[in-house]
Amino acid sequence: MGSGSFLKVLVSNLDVLAGPIVSLAYPLYASVRAIETKSPIDDQQWLTYWVLYSFITLFELTFAAVIEWLPFWSYGKLFFNCWLVLPYFNGAAHVYEHFVRPMIVNQQVVNIWYLPKKEGSDKPDDVISAAQKYIEQNGSKAFETLVNKFKTTNARRSILEEVEVERRARAERELEARDVNPFFHPNY
Repeated sequence: MGSGSFLKVLVSNLDVLAGPIVSLAYPLYASVRAIETKSPIDDQQWLTYWVLYSFITLFELTFAAVIEWLPFWSYGKLFFNCWLVLPYFNGAAHVYEHFVRPMIVNQQVVNIWYLPKKEGSDKPDDVISAAQKYIEQNGSKAFETLVNKFKTTNARRSILEEVEVERRARAERELEARDVNPFFHPNY
């Protein structure tokens, strides 16, 4: 077998060879390492990856009959998984923050069937009428202050923001270590 035919076989089976490594082996290894660190940021990265991996798997199981007709599906999935997995891109955090989280976590649906009814009234006391009542009693500025106070006390940084904060902290630690130790090397 010549080197040209070996290369042809390798390229034609790239998805079969690299897929399990990129999609399962490396994320498994990185997840175990993340469990062993004290930083919650890498835990979030890998939990996020596994959530997305589950969505991809469910999609494939649901649409298997359609997917088998797409000749480049396995290569597209491989490149997408590389983007999700590689820390340089933080693809898992990006997809989660911009697509999954708004769809699942940020849904603010109020089901009025579960809100208590006022005494002597047929209409349930919902969130909008409570807000209107508060504005009537305290004014719109007081309501705006209340909403802003709630936003600041319940603010949570996104995974991408957490990763950036950790990168900056690591860079600051390296700078401090270089100032203290002239023989500093970041890989040791």
